[in-house]
Order: sequence, then C-alpha cells, then structure tokens
Amino acid sequence: MTDTYLCIGAHPDDIEIGMGGTAARLAASGAEVIFVNLTQAEMSSNGNPELRQREAAAAADILGVHNSSSLSFSDRGLRLQERNVHDEIVRLIREWRPRWLFAPSVHDRHPDHRDCSVIVREAFFSSGIRRYGNEAAFRPDNLFYYQINGPGSPQIAVDISDWADRKYEALRCYRSQFEQAGGVKTPLTNGYLEDVEARDRLTGREAGVQFAEGFTSEKLPLLSTGVDFI
Repeated sequence: MTDTYLCIGAHPDDIEIGMGGTAARLAASGAEVIFVNLTQAEMSSNGNPELRQREAAAAADILGVHNSSSLSFSDRGLRLQERNVHDEIVRLIREWRPRWLFAPSVHDRHPDHRDCSVIVREAFFSSGIRRYGNEAAFRPDNLFYYQINGPGSPQIAVDISDWADRKYEALRCYRSQFEQAGGVKTPLTNGYLEDVEARDRLTGREAGVQFAEGFTSEKLPLLSTGVDFI
C-alpha cells in the first residue's frame, strides 16, 4: 500500500521553502505527496494569484508532486476564518488518510505561518475524534513542523543531499517572489534563496550530510534500530 503524506502551507512556496527536498525524496520513493496551500497569497507585494498558481504548478512538477492545490481562504485572514479552515483541514485529513501530516513551525516570523501551524495542530487532534464532524475519524501517525523563515531549532533532520538541486530549481519557479524584476523590494528579493540553501547546508553539516531539512514533531518519533526517519 502506498503511503500518503499531506503537506499544508499558508501560501504557495511555503512548503517548497521548508520541505521541498523532503517532498521530492518522498515522491521519488513512490509515496503520494499532497500539497495544500490554504490561501492564494493575494496579499503578496509582488505577483498575483494567477501567476502564483502557474509558478506553484511548475514547482510541484519539478518535485514530482502530482497533487498540488491552493484553497481560497483569505490571505492574512486565517484566524478570522479559523473554524472553517480547521474543518476543511479535518476533512482533507480524513479524505486522504495520510501517514504523516506536515505544517509550518509556529516559531516563524510571519503571522500567517504561525496561524497555519496552530490551526493544523488543532485539526490534527480533531480529525481523530469519532464524534467530531460527519466523516470517519482518522488521525495521522504524527504531525511534523517545517521551518520557513530563520534557522529554527530542529529535532530531526532529513538528508536531502540527492534532492537539493531539485528543491532549489523548484523554488526558482517562483520568480515573482524571489526576483525583483520590476516589482517592489521585499525580504524575499534580497538573497532569500541563498539563505535557504545556506540553512539546508548548515543543517546537513550538523547531521553529517551535505544538505538536510530540519523538523520538529508533535509526538516523539519512535525509530527502530537501522530505520531512517524517511
């Protein structure tokens, strides 16, 4: 039976920044990897939702992710729609029944990333309650948090050395966000991709490999001797 992994972000490019290499590695193993962005990032300083969707599709294709979508919850308004967002995530979890769930770290400078993290955590719990909602209850084995901005404090590292080039190629699809090219200057247009690569390299060095992505987890992972995280 093929394992399924559900990855949730607030905006198109969040998942790719935080765990694009891990997603590519999982997809290459034959797993079903699903990307769900809660908003279409309509409040972004550069680009527009239509362009962002084309960029997201191109990035997903490079990573080998064949199921990528963006929902229509309001950018910068997740907390105002928290119940609806929560219930949609519960529905997605029960529909796809993923082995693992992924969300942004709550320790991120961007409020949308923090809000997304909190709502996914609540949905992770609610999805396993038999009397919550109408669908059959299901809770993934674990919820892992990826880091978007900053170094974070990872508890677990995934070796992405063989998939790092693919990750950075996917991120370069988001030209509207990472290249100024007539738009306004933002933190994303000022060497951001270089910082992401440097973080992956540093995390890899700490783990004894060339490149790695760091995660924290909701539950303490239990690994058998000789069995990798992925």
